[in-house]
Amino acid sequence: MKNNESGGCRLAYPNQEGCMRKPELASAIAERADLSKDKASQVLNVILDEITGSVAKGQDVSLIGFGSFTVRERAARTGKNPQTGQPLTIPASKTVAFKPGKALKDAVAK
Repeated sequence: MKNNESGGCRLAYPNQEGCMRKPELASAIAERADLSKDKASQVLNVILDEITGSVAKGQDVSLIGFGSFTVRERAARTGKNPQTGQPLTIPASKTVAFKPGKALKDAVAK
């Protein structure tokens, strides 16, 4: 799903309902955990901050049944400038990968 800062998944899929963003997730947490929306939002922010901080340090984050966040390293490689066709070097980089857990895969497959 394509997501951007100017509208999120509503711009990527304007005719589809059911796009859950951070505020909707915080509201759902508030209802299910009997918390205020502010407290649920605070809890969600702490969880996301902890995941972000751990992955930024190079640590894997595994949430059993949901999935795992890992850091993957991309080696430097040679690419091609699409405008000129000239070869160029693409530097090595790091990226985050998410591997869904079995419970999440099963829930989506239903």
